[in-house]
Amino acid sequence: MGSRESDYADLPIASIDQVKTRYLIRLDVADRPGVLASVAQTFATHRVSIQTVRQSGRGADAELVIMTHSATDKDLASTVKDLAGLAHVEKVESVLRVEGSEG
Repeated sequence: MGSRESDYADLPIASIDQVKTRYLIRLDVADRPGVLASVAQTFATHRVSIQTVRQSGRGADAELVIMTHSATDKDLASTVKDLAGLAHVEKVESVLRVEGSEG
């Protein structure tokens, strides 16, 4: 028995810009009216749909934890870049890819 070539050997490698997956994003933001709406609009501008949002207040600041529906890496990267530039977003704490089915 010789070694057998994988069934996947001739498949092209997809560009990361084309791969769709969900993301979990943590933001530190100012806890003021309109901030959540502005953050949500930034996601919408880049065609990234929000699945869930959790907001925890900490005095004058808040933490937003946002889970997206499947989106391309390219669209998510543009979203994060614009979020980091918003005056009321103090910091983009983390951006994590979430593997597995949406459930």
